[in-house]
Amino acid sequence: MDILELESFLPYRLYRLADAVSREFSKVYKDRHGLTRPEWRTLSGLGQRGTMSATELGEQSAMHKTKVSRAVAELERRRWLMRTADENDRRVEHLTLTKTGLAAYREMVPLAKAFERELLAKFGVDERAAIMSGMAALEMALEGK
Repeated sequence: MDILELESFLPYRLYRLADAVSREFSKVYKDRHGLTRPEWRTLSGLGQRGTMSATELGEQSAMHKTKVSRAVAELERRRWLMRTADENDRRVEHLTLTKTGLAAYREMVPLAKAFERELLAKFGVDERAAIMSGMAALEMALEGK
């Protein structure tokens, strides 16, 4: 019988690595604002794009609609985002950060960039280039390009 060694199986290694990096970064926004990962992804998605629907947020952040819904509800409770019904389709709501939500996002951007810089500083120039090109190649391969 052929055995799959998870520790060397690329999809498993990528998942574990992404989860470890995400958990490490989550300490930053959890300590600062008490946010969960879905709340941070929602905040950052809206901060980056301005206005999005919950469906668009889910697609952009690769989150299940239930997680998006809970994150939106919590950020709305905090008064960090507001919902506006679509004029043409009442089933669709446009989500936008409030001034308070935008202020929190703007405060987090330099912290996120500093986290990324510190993470990448653990590698040499050639290793950083290899990581970035390897990730780009995987993304292109999975998109079918």
